[in-house]
Amino acid sequence: MNSSIPDIQCPPTAGSHTAALDLAEAACRTRGASLTAIRREVLELLYRSPTGVKAYDLLAQIKEARPGASPPTIYRALDFLIEQGLAHKIGRMNLFVACRHASHQIPSLFLVCPKCSGVTELQEQSVMSALSNSLAAAGHRLESPEVEISALCPMCVGAR
Repeated sequence: MNSSIPDIQCPPTAGSHTAALDLAEAACRTRGASLTAIRREVLELLYRSPTGVKAYDLLAQIKEARPGASPPTIYRALDFLIEQGLAHKIGRMNLFVACRHASHQIPSLFLVCPKCSGVTELQEQSVMSALSNSLAAAGHRLESPEVEISALCPMCVGAR
């Protein structure tokens, strides 16, 4: 990813979806890609779902405005958003989340709350470097740029 593209706060604060979507569109253009209307709609739905959303839930929401939308429509949009670094798939829960960072020089660490299903994206250089080094010493390497860890979120820790 191009590190000169500013971070896009995801989910953006209330009322700032348009600005975040415009930044995402500019980032895509910079890379020679196009954030089409359907891709933009899917990204906006991801912004509105801070805990992540399943593909078929996205489809149901998109069908309200686009009755002809089908699963491949959503999966192609999600694949594009992931390829462009605008979204991530949380495999543990089969959820998709909007990316919190415009550029990924290192893999992202996702904290997935087992109680509320909330997802927090972290970019901790030292943690990811230590993990990569430990994996390399064991003869392994990360298969995916997403690393998921089950961790109680602050709200669920406080509810104990």
